[in-house]
Amino acid sequence: MSVELSPAAIFRAGTRLRQVVRRTPLETSGRLSGELGVPVRLKREDLQVCRSYKVRGAYNLISGLADGEREHGVVCASAGNHAQGLAFACRELQIPGRVYLPSNTPRQKRKRIASIGGEWVEPIIAGSSFDEASAASKADAERTGAVYVHPFDDPRTVAGQGTVGLEIAEQHDGPIDTVIVPVGGGGLLAGVVLWLKEHFPEIRVVGAEPAGAASMRAALEHGAPLKLPEVDTFVDGAAVGRIGDLGYEVARELVDEIVAVPEGAVCTEMIELYQTEGIIAEPAGALASAAARLLERAPRGPVVCVVSGGNNDLSRYGEVVERSLLHEGLRHYFLVTFPQEPGALRHFVDDVLVDGEDIVAFEYVKKNNRETGPALVGIELDDAEDFDDLLRRMKESPLQIEQVSPGSPLFSFLV
Repeated sequence: MSVELSPAAIFRAGTRLRQVVRRTPLETSGRLSGELGVPVRLKREDLQVCRSYKVRGAYNLISGLADGEREHGVVCASAGNHAQGLAFACRELQIPGRVYLPSNTPRQKRKRIASIGGEWVEPIIAGSSFDEASAASKADAERTGAVYVHPFDDPRTVAGQGTVGLEIAEQHDGPIDTVIVPVGGGGLLAGVVLWLKEHFPEIRVVGAEPAGAASMRAALEHGAPLKLPEVDTFVDGAAVGRIGDLGYEVARELVDEIVAVPEGAVCTEMIELYQTEGIIAEPAGALASAAARLLERAPRGPVVCVVSGGNNDLSRYGEVVERSLLHEGLRHYFLVTFPQEPGALRHFVDDVLVDGEDIVAFEYVKKNNRETGPALVGIELDDAEDFDDLLRRMKESPLQIEQVSPGSPLFSFLV
């Protein structure tokens, strides 16, 4: 079935979704407005049905199926927001659906999908990775005739997600200089830029993707989508190893800039959103506002950042804080070999460290022989500019001290 992707399709999707999804607010961020020197507003898709924009694309696709297609049901592979969006659509439209999940999907996510879908959705565990679950879902579609609901690379999905751009244009009072959109598979970016450039070609549209999964930037540099050799999965809602074909084609023609955001910067922005705006954003939801500080050209007028989702697991906040502190240069790790003589540790605390430098981690590497092995020591600073002075004092110390660099294999093994 050939389906057109166009501004008109996005308008039709907006009409279809108006009575189903929430018209999420466009809120001013005083914090970001102060930092950038221009008004910054946040499109709060974390307040959407199922706490993510993904429901827009899933519902638009499924609600447009013909009667014969509905009888065979729908299928997808997802452990996150797309699965919840599909479950919601299936329940509302009373269409049977199956969601394939990898075996490592947390229990709470399985329960959430089952709770949203009720009797209309069957979660199925298939394989130990997302790729295996995805293969199983596509095999199901071929075997049963069920419609495969792609999370980002289907024109109907993109049209539904593009209604975010339609709403931004309707809600914003006055001209917009820049709209920043998070990028995973590229569906949201494609839909938003397609609508905005059709009606407001002067608006700069920027895509923000995680630096550890920068598949859009790689595709644009290569001249075609390609699979990344490795992906940092921390920003799980946008950790896509190969950008979608649709997203790539639209972005190549219409998107003004792609920003790769370090995962640590995403974590810092998650914390700022929570502490200042009271927004609980998932990592992908903080991509756009984190990217606002990294633009090639400083904005000359109002900026809109899409907060794409708020399905965050509280158990991850320890890692969020750790990554943020590392990125900000406030936490560092060292291997310190203490000689077996009285006062060695006291010397380190009294002579190497000063006020504002605290030991936040201390663990002997060789747990069964502490007398010969070094200790892993984590130190937190009040000010990142104090780091060089700390290194000087360490160099002058008689202790054997080796910094554990965040980029080294040893760092990932120890911390």
